[in-house]
Amino acid sequence: MASRTQIVCLHEGKLGRSIDPVFIRTLLKELDPVWIRPWKGNNIIRSVDCGGRNNLIAKMPEELQTCIAMGADTTLMVWADLDDDVEDGNELRQTFYEKARQNGIADNEFDRVVFIFAKDRLENWIEFLLTGSTDEAHEGPRVKDGKSVAAAAKRLAQICKGQLQRVQLPPSLNWSCQNWRRLVERMKA
Repeated sequence: MASRTQIVCLHEGKLGRSIDPVFIRTLLKELDPVWIRPWKGNNIIRSVDCGGRNNLIAKMPEELQTCIAMGADTTLMVWADLDDDVEDGNELRQTFYEKARQNGIADNEFDRVVFIFAKDRLENWIEFLLTGSTDEAHEGPRVKDGKSVAAAAKRLAQICKGQLQRVQLPPSLNWSCQNWRRLVERMKA
């Protein structure tokens, strides 16, 4: 099991205007991954605001190379929205893959990235986690209240830990959870 890990989280949005850092930090702290022990302050997670999705795609190869240089225990997570122009997580992942290949990233290095893609945006997941339903075909209502964002992240952590049974997840959330589970399995090795 890894003895030192930093999770680097690239996400859309701008510093101070995005709910993503609150959701991400709360979720990861609540999940309390076993390979991050002891949890020493906020330096375990580095959140990188990338603005729009195109900037995020462009920044990913450089950040992945930085993570690789830091050591095998450093994980890159990419959080993005699946907007109307993208059908599903696999399609957006392919866009990231093509950019990585253009920048000399090998397949085995690219496969280490954990992709978390919310359809239509993270607010859809928050709506689902707080109310039990959402329509991923439409943008969820904007959320600016950090408390409700944190509450939704804590509920997702309960689901991920198996503390809430028989929860039917929206497709993009299910897809993203599978990527998280692959990371957990990799870190057990």
